[in-house]
Amino acid sequence: MLMTGVLSAGPLDVMVNPGDLSKDHASLEKDCKSCHKPFNKDKQNEMCMSCHDHRDIASDVNSRTGYHGRIRDQECRTCHTEHKGKSAKIVHINNRTFDHAKTDFKLVGKHRSSSVECKQCHQPSKKYRDAPSDCFSCHRKDDTHKGSLGKDCGSCHIADDWKKVRFDHSKTKYPLVGKHLDVKCSACHKNADHKNTPTTCIACHRRDDEHRGKFGSECKTCHTPKDWSINLFNHGRSTRYPLRGKHKTIACKTCHTGNLYKQKLQTRCIACHRTDDVHKGQEGNECQQCHNETRWTSARFDHGLVAFPLLGKHIKVKCKDCHPKSTFKDAPVECYACHKKDDEHKGRLGTQCEQCHNARSWRYWSFDHNRQTGFLLMGGHKGLRCEACHTQPTGKSASISSRCNSCHDDDDIHNGQFGDHCERCHVTSDFKKIKTIPGLH
Repeated sequence: MLMTGVLSAGPLDVMVNPGDLSKDHASLEKDCKSCHKPFNKDKQNEMCMSCHDHRDIASDVNSRTGYHGRIRDQECRTCHTEHKGKSAKIVHINNRTFDHAKTDFKLVGKHRSSSVECKQCHQPSKKYRDAPSDCFSCHRKDDTHKGSLGKDCGSCHIADDWKKVRFDHSKTKYPLVGKHLDVKCSACHKNADHKNTPTTCIACHRRDDEHRGKFGSECKTCHTPKDWSINLFNHGRSTRYPLRGKHKTIACKTCHTGNLYKQKLQTRCIACHRTDDVHKGQEGNECQQCHNETRWTSARFDHGLVAFPLLGKHIKVKCKDCHPKSTFKDAPVECYACHKKDDEHKGRLGTQCEQCHNARSWRYWSFDHNRQTGFLLMGGHKGLRCEACHTQPTGKSASISSRCNSCHDDDDIHNGQFGDHCERCHVTSDFKKIKTIPGLH
């Protein structure tokens, strides 16, 4: 009891004083009870935060906000050690290691840069917590809008780059789409207050109008913000001339050389393609009967409707192989005219190739001598090569004499005494065999 009385009286406090207090607490140096409760260390934090200077810290701890509300629970003296002398600093902050994310203002973007010093935001004469957290307080000088758009800079700008904005233009009367999303604000907003900015295409794109006003000022009728070069105008729906094939890709001015609303264009192919007519008018003016818009050089002419239908290998032959001239009507229809160089018979079987050959393949041929001629092949005549009898070139027809002596004159051992009708005695199976003639010995 005596000891308790002495401690409460105060002299012993002075005797056990571990050292002088810091300058900020110097006025409490003779009143230990202001900060300590005898024999009760658990009350230490409570007494620290009950001080009028630390009530805001107590609020942070209780609400789990601010720096002190986010760090792990521990005694105040763990970080803030007193009795180290009047010049001692009881607030120890390492600017390089301090975790700003545990405060109410997390450093992001350029705020994390090493070029940004603490003193740029934290004034020496004020507490760290009193530093402003709104953009405008620090970036007033960077506001090109001069306050006309308010002070909530964060609604548009980001900490990564002040020049980059995240303003939601879709909430305005002019939502940004396509290439407009990549355009700098200053390209459309000539004034920093962003007011009175025009919303018509021609107001910004007059210099891009290749039509020089001939197509009017409603650019959006054809163009889109996604790509100025894309033409959305539906020629088929808006006019009586739908664009197909290559017509889709040509520039409007290729056909529309005058004022769009005054010039009346012809829709016939020959009106534009007269210089492309390699037939020189020989095939008429209805180009669409053969040609199409996909490719001018790809014709869809039906050869089956003319006197020479294309069959077999002829289907794959290029037009120019038979039609050396683009007038086309000068091309011959006889096989021999094109295939003379392929004639292995050298004209000995005439020029009517189609009697044996067909368009499927030149190597495939079929000729029935017994059915197609008046000379039946029998006996020794079977299996002979055509050239064995057809020895000389002929005209159009391959006809030759059917008399025996025309081929066998050298074989006539009678020297013509029995005439030239060898077949009366001889047979085709063997020239040496003689027919048995009743009554003849």
